[in-house]
Amino acid sequence: MTVVKGLREALVLIVIAVALAAVAAAVWHAARGGDFTQRYGFTLMIFGALLGVTGDLTLSRIGTMESRAIFGKAPEQESGGGGRVLTGIGVFLFVSVPLIAIGLLLVS
Repeated sequence: MTVVKGLREALVLIVIAVALAAVAAAVWHAARGGDFTQRYGFTLMIFGALLGVTGDLTLSRIGTMESRAIFGKAPEQESGGGGRVLTGIGVFLFVSVPLIAIGLLLVS
């Protein structure tokens, strides 16, 4: 059942990223002109890269790592709060890689 929840979460993230990339590409196309398809592919690659980097809570925990180490505490663990199923690797594999691949196909 967890696999289905993870794939559903990946699908929701992909749909949201595709919709936001379409809006960003439309604004970019309206402002500068040019080929919409290439701009859409480029924005998909940007969104895929951003989701790959920020897909988990690592960046938000970097600020507290040093203070926790000074007091002898272990690093914070991701507790799966908020109903999230996918880890950072899952977001990268199931969301970022497909977005970047589709973006590369549209750009070329």
